[in-house]
Amino acid sequence: MAKRKKAKTKNNTKALTYIAWTLAIIALVLSSLVAGYYFGYEDGKVQNSKQVKIEKQKRLALFKKLERKEKKQETVTKRLQAVLKQETKKDYVSASHEFDSSTVAQPIQPLKRAIKRSSNKPKLAIIIDDVTTARQIKAIKSVGIVLTMSFLPPSSARPNSAKLAAKEPFYMVHLPMEAQSFSAEEPHTLRITDSQQKISQRIQQIKKWFPKVHYINNHTGSKFTSNEIAMNRLIFALNKNHINFIDSRTTAQTKAPKVMKNFGLRYVARDVFLDHHMDKAYVLKQIKQAIKQAKLHGTAIAIGHPHPNTLLALFESKKLFKDVELVYINRLY
Repeated sequence: MAKRKKAKTKNNTKALTYIAWTLAIIALVLSSLVAGYYFGYEDGKVQNSKQVKIEKQKRLALFKKLERKEKKQETVTKRLQAVLKQETKKDYVSASHEFDSSTVAQPIQPLKRAIKRSSNKPKLAIIIDDVTTARQIKAIKSVGIVLTMSFLPPSSARPNSAKLAAKEPFYMVHLPMEAQSFSAEEPHTLRITDSQQKISQRIQQIKKWFPKVHYINNHTGSKFTSNEIAMNRLIFALNKNHINFIDSRTTAQTKAPKVMKNFGLRYVARDVFLDHHMDKAYVLKQIKQAIKQAKLHGTAIAIGHPHPNTLLALFESKKLFKDVELVYINRLY
């Protein structure tokens, strides 16, 4: 009897031992799980905190970058305005002087061209006419985009235009030609009555002043370009000196297309005139039109002048130019 009790007690002890070990193991597992969860949670909190900190730093860096960009743009705008300040004090002849009459409500429309689709980015050349002073050049360069400067020939009022052009890697000449009606005519303006000899001598002089010139566009010239004989004489002289003619299209009656064709040369002309009216809103609208023309035809030419609203409008339109490639006139074709 005593033996059975002793065996029973021993069995109970073993069972309790197994239960104790099982409970201990369960407790250990639970402790591990709890500890793992706790440390994982804490580690997660640390990682999350780090990630939040990194994201915060990124946002802060982005805000600072945008702030610097805005400050830079504000600085450039102020610098541009400062550069132009002296120009605004002068009496600037309305850009509409290029056309038949200063009373013309709208500029002459460009010739219709075929719509051209291409996988290449459309090219837009913007010519700035009437460049004559170092201050204008500085203002044009401050815009920070590719602009083709077209210099007026030297005269008593602007003796340094050719010297200033010589410092530029690329430029054009804005050649004065006879208009139908224009009171502020430039010295040595080409006239329809000028002989071949006189026109040729004038072009030779231009070449001497501007040895790197390969492109000329007309300053005013509504009367001259609408006269076929005069244009024949001019294109003959330009062709002999390896100079290309860009028609500013100051008149719908221009004979340049016909004359260029007779010489076997490509006819190239202005598509959009940016500042026929000099308020900035109008210039911005014309910039959009120039971009539209470039997209339609693959290429386009816009002409403007170095007065404040034109240059400021161009400066503020940098985002608009993302869909086109701004190029000098020599890279258009």
